[in-house]
Amino acid sequence: MSADTPRRIVLLRHAKAEWSQESDHERPLADRGRKDAPVAGRRLADSGTVFDLALCSTATRTRETWKLAVHEFAQRPRTVYEERLYEASLGELIALFDETPDDIRNLLVIGHNPGMHGAADALSGGAEGDALARMTKDGFPTAAYAVVEFSGPWKSLEPGVGKLVEYWTPND
Repeated sequence: MSADTPRRIVLLRHAKAEWSQESDHERPLADRGRKDAPVAGRRLADSGTVFDLALCSTATRTRETWKLAVHEFAQRPRTVYEERLYEASLGELIALFDETPDDIRNLLVIGHNPGMHGAADALSGGAEGDALARMTKDGFPTAAYAVVEFSGPWKSLEPGVGKLVEYWTPND
């Protein structure tokens, strides 16, 4: 792939989790989350994007979201469970994305807020249609995702270089 290859990063927030006595990291999905995760997966599968790699937080709710969503895909991407996604700041997320090998064209990230919303907002120097306004208004609810496109190597991914081409929530 050339250095100006178009790339796509999809930032998926985990589905709705239970509030439980477990540690935050170990919280499972709620009933609504178990319903919304496959819907998000079907929507992503229907987009036609073939993901080369999925990075998933090690938290229980993100792993459960991914397990339910990926069943909707025709082809399961290679999956890496990444501890650094849990409670990651914007800078930590960008540093993690920078580590993505350049043979990866489409990256799916299953993580948490405020990181997923913050990364989608920061990376998007522009947007198609009303995607950015809707994302700002909705506040990136559980099981929502944002699709950001950019060109160049992963190391060039920084605030403002991408374009928000889609924003979806389970309420759409």
